[in-house]
Amino acid sequence: MRRASTIVAVLAGLLVAAVGAAPAQAGSGYRYWSFWEREADARSWTYATQGPSVARPGDGETIGFRFAVSEDSRNAVQPRGAADFDTVCADTPAKDGSKRIAVIIDFGTAADAPRGDTPPKKARTHCARVDERATAGEALAAVAKPLRYNSAALLCAIAGYPSSGCGEKIGTRGTDTGTGGGGDDKSGDGGPSAGLIGGAAAVVVLGAAAVWQARRRRV
Repeated sequence: MRRASTIVAVLAGLLVAAVGAAPAQAGSGYRYWSFWEREADARSWTYATQGPSVARPGDGETIGFRFAVSEDSRNAVQPRGAADFDTVCADTPAKDGSKRIAVIIDFGTAADAPRGDTPPKKARTHCARVDERATAGEALAAVAKPLRYNSAALLCAIAGYPSSGCGEKIGTRGTDTGTGGGGDDKSGDGGPSAGLIGGAAAVVVLGAAAVWQARRRRV
């Protein structure tokens, strides 16, 4: 059993090393919609710690979405422009039973666009009046349909952009891995979590096999 435990530990260590090393590849990243928040009176964006389907911004707050290629939240690209709640919702008065949320949508640049798609040139700003308990996703849906999500609840498209793909792995900025450049890598639709989940499953299977072998030798 001690030998089996050692094998499991080694396999787990290899998994951690592999997962931790992946983001360090030069120029690698993911093409996706990043989600940002800005509280009332705040001047800078904060990368959201919850997804839009869970976060519940309050009245007077601003949410932003930017489509770009980024390695992770630390270097994610923020929405451009100086629009804030007072500007976006200037003509939308407060109303009992609802809240107002400023929504900023930055479709990014042509360099970050998937092959066959061209991003709208101008960012969009909307003042969403929604129920007091509405999520950021519901506020976004109120002003920028159609939205598209994948099976893991990752936001894939806003106002129909991009037309396909979701969180593809990119080998170099703007270039999908394994496609010869510019095409959609459908294997990347699961995003970073897919590799981690698959690796963890492999450790469980191999670890179980090691334990079984150890028990068999003792019998």
